[in-house]
Formats: sequence, structure tokens, C-alpha cells
Amino acid sequence: MSQQQPGRAGADGQVVVVTGASGGVGRATARAFGARGAAVALLARGEEGLARAADEVREAGGTALPLNVDVSDHAAVDAAADRVERELGPVSVWVNTAFSTVFAPVTEVKAEEFRRATEVTYLGFVHGTLAALRHMEPRDTGTIVQVGSALAYRGVPLQAAYCAAKHAIQGFHESLRCELLHNKSGVRVTMVQLPGLNTPQFTWVKSRLPHNPRPVAPVYQPEVAARGILYAADHPERREHWVGGSTVATLLGDKFAPGLLDRYLAKTGIRGQQTDRERSPAQPDNLWKPADAHHDYGAHGEFDDEASSRSYQLWASHHHGLLAALGTAAATAVAATAVRRALS
Repeated sequence: MSQQQPGRAGADGQVVVVTGASGGVGRATARAFGARGAAVALLARGEEGLARAADEVREAGGTALPLNVDVSDHAAVDAAADRVERELGPVSVWVNTAFSTVFAPVTEVKAEEFRRATEVTYLGFVHGTLAALRHMEPRDTGTIVQVGSALAYRGVPLQAAYCAAKHAIQGFHESLRCELLHNKSGVRVTMVQLPGLNTPQFTWVKSRLPHNPRPVAPVYQPEVAARGILYAADHPERREHWVGGSTVATLLGDKFAPGLLDRYLAKTGIRGQQTDRERSPAQPDNLWKPADAHHDYGAHGEFDDEASSRSYQLWASHHHGLLAALGTAAATAVAATAVRRALS
């Protein structure tokens, strides 16, 4: 394990905080910022996963400061933010992505489990945002990225705890954005809505399903999400960014035909979120304790064989100016051809 010590702001001048950085999307995002040469503070609960994630940031070319933090504890998040500012420098980007949840029908989720999932997944974002604002607002600069999901708009069966928390984050994001605009603040906040991803959550999530849970198809690799998150951090003037064609289809379907989508999900959503393998009683459970405290799960889950490492929708979203220019050029060429034929 690398013994490199954290220093001040990274080679690109950015100090970035990523919550939930020990696995999945958070880990891929931290590594991607590291590849830019950023100084990255990694906040997570699992010590082994956190340590290895920090190593990956250093190996990619960045500076890493791993901090063992449960984001449901607002005092701990505040203390972590203060330490980042002291050891790395002023935070320029804060990415909220930590979450925990339960896969089960509503009637099989206990009240305390709903509370815990809400405290981590929703209030964890609130705590991170408040900590970031406390440092960013006096400087009148900085960017906060809320990592959301298509499920921030569209609830699906078996994921009530997660969907409810993501819906809450969406409302919180919109309220905060309006307030920042009203205050003409230099602080920016944006949200990234993600598709089904191949992350370790399906290995370590608390589940009461008869079979192992799985992401909703089509499945993307977490690096696709990380690219979307970095782009959002660079372009925070957009209120939100959509990643993946399935996210676009889900959000548009929910907007224009929500009742039809209810019936479709009622028919396909239960089986479509489970594999053919029966769930083992020994499966890890990270709701109350980190699953990666003594074992590193990495950024990827068990679905590499079907997960895509690219998204044409994401490319198009990031190059809409080029596509518009090409479209204009094509239309001009067609019009010129028509004129020539008419005059010939």
C-alpha cells in the first residue's frame, strides 16, 4: 500500500470530496478525479475498501486523503470537511454519492430500516451539502454534485427505501438551486441522474428477496457514471445531467405516460431485478455496518459480462454543440443542393 502522505491542492488545483468513495460509483469517480491530478478526500465507512480506493487515486496521479466517516453523522461530516480544508486546501468540488438501502417489498422492510436508509441516502446528502456550503459560501465559489438516479423521478418495486430517498434528494436539490440563484451566489449545484450500474451494491445490499438482486437492464459500468459526474462538475450551470439512454427513456416515460409505466413495472419489475441464483443467507449486508471493512469489493460488481463501458447518449449530451453544428451544416448542404437543382 502506498505511503504517500496528503499534501495541498492537486496538480490541477482542485480539491475534491467524494462521499461513498470506497466502492462503486464513488470509487470510480474518486479515481477519475485522481487521474486529473486532483487532491481527493475520500469519505466512506469501510476501512479496507477506503484504503484501496485511496491507493487507486494515488496510482492514477492524484493526492488522496481517506477519511472514515458515516455520512448519517452530521458532526462527523462537518469535522471531515474541516480536516480536508486544513490538509488539502479549499474544497472546490463536493460529490455526494454515498447510500445504503434495502431490497424488499414495502411490507417486508422494517421501520428502523427505512429510517436508516433515509439517514444515509437522503440526510447523508444533506449533511455533505451543508458542510460544503459552510466553506464555499464565504468564498462565493465551488460546485456541489448530487449523484441521483432515474429513480429520483420514477419509483420501482422492491426499492421503496432507495426511491423515496432519491426523490427527497431531488426536491432538496431544486430548493437549494433556487435559493442560490436568488442570492446570485457563485456556488453551483447540479444533479446527475444515473442508469442501472454494475457496482458492488448488489453483492452487499441488505435484501429479503428470494434471489440475488441485480441492476435494471441495460447495465453500465461505473466508469460511465464517473465520466458523467466529472462533466457535471465542469458544467454545473446545468440543473441536471442525464446519463444513459435508459435514464432518458425512463424519465420521458414517467413524464408522458406514468400510468402505463406503472403497469409495465408491475409486470416486469419484480423478476427483472433478480438473478436466477438463490440468495445466500451469508450474503454481506452493509445497512448498519460496512461490508468492506475487511474486504475490498472494488468499483465493479458481478455483471461485467453484460455491462457497457460506453454510452452514446452521454457522448451526445457532452457534444450537443458539435451535433447542432453538424446538423446545421447538413441542413445547409441539403438546401444548397435543392437550390442548385432548381436553377439547373
